[in-house]
Amino acid sequence: MPRLTLLATGGTIATRAGAAGRVVGATGAELLARARDVWGFDGEVDVVDVAGLVSSALTVPKALGLARAVREALAGSDGVVVTHGTDTMEETAFLLALALGPSAPVTLTGAQRPFDDAAPDGPRNLAAALAWVAAPAAAGTGVTITFADAVLPAIGVRKARTLGLEAFAAPTRGPIGHVDETGVRRHARPEIPEALLAADVTDLPRVAVVPQYLGADATDVEAAVRAGARGLVVAGFGAGNTTPPVTEALVDLLGRGLPVMVTSRTGSGAVAGLYAGGGADLAAAGAVMAGDLSHWQARLLLAAVLGTPDAAGEGWDARARRWLADAGATPRG
Repeated sequence: MPRLTLLATGGTIATRAGAAGRVVGATGAELLARARDVWGFDGEVDVVDVAGLVSSALTVPKALGLARAVREALAGSDGVVVTHGTDTMEETAFLLALALGPSAPVTLTGAQRPFDDAAPDGPRNLAAALAWVAAPAAAGTGVTITFADAVLPAIGVRKARTLGLEAFAAPTRGPIGHVDETGVRRHARPEIPEALLAADVTDLPRVAVVPQYLGADATDVEAAVRAGARGLVVAGFGAGNTTPPVTEALVDLLGRGLPVMVTSRTGSGAVAGLYAGGGADLAAAGAVMAGDLSHWQARLLLAAVLGTPDAAGEGWDARARRWLADAGATPRG
């Protein structure tokens, strides 16, 4: 039986009801004890309480600290499970993928219902996560999210429901496996790029997300630049379109050397520079189309590229495009 490590960081899975609302109060050992009862999992698990936060309180430096904790855990175990809040789980999972690259199995899980709920979903989710990282089928799958019996790749995953138990989806990729009463089943092996972040990185440059909406002007773009953003991600319409004022402002910033990546606000599908006066102008000016990444994952990718030394002198755009292709987010070539 493989030796596993459980890193507990808080989240709904560990919360109990309080007078002012839910608060984190259950330890990793308590979570594990509940999970062992689901399918009788009796493998060896080292438990480390890393933090006790709801994930909306997480910061990039704390998430990078978690990446270091995962690296340390992998040095002495065959797989790692991280219990985590659902609010920012998709971002932490992606950041771990940027930091770890190909690695032994690492999966994040959590819950939509608290620890003291009459019918909590956390024990089953954690039992499935432990079964996944312990299974030979998980080899070569890198960082994943295990939730509601599905195993989803970290790259391209997003929270899809506020309260429903099937909280996560990878709209253009789908689950790579399932875990339930029948056991562990793997359906696919995700593309896993090499690690982009060095082990000693403690923070990332400021990258802002600029939304598109009916009649949007350049106010949000200008405010982000004034606030010190070193790069921008635009959450575009449809396949990556922007209003004329935003297009003009972004083309000007690209000409002055400010990196820009383009995503879609739709929540599913890839982006492309298709329309004159919008996405086509951005692509021609050097903006990078972020494939099927959400704005929030694209933000972390751009920040990681900007925060990592460019030893080969390729430029931020070439490095981002190569990573996106290696991740299966955009076509190769």
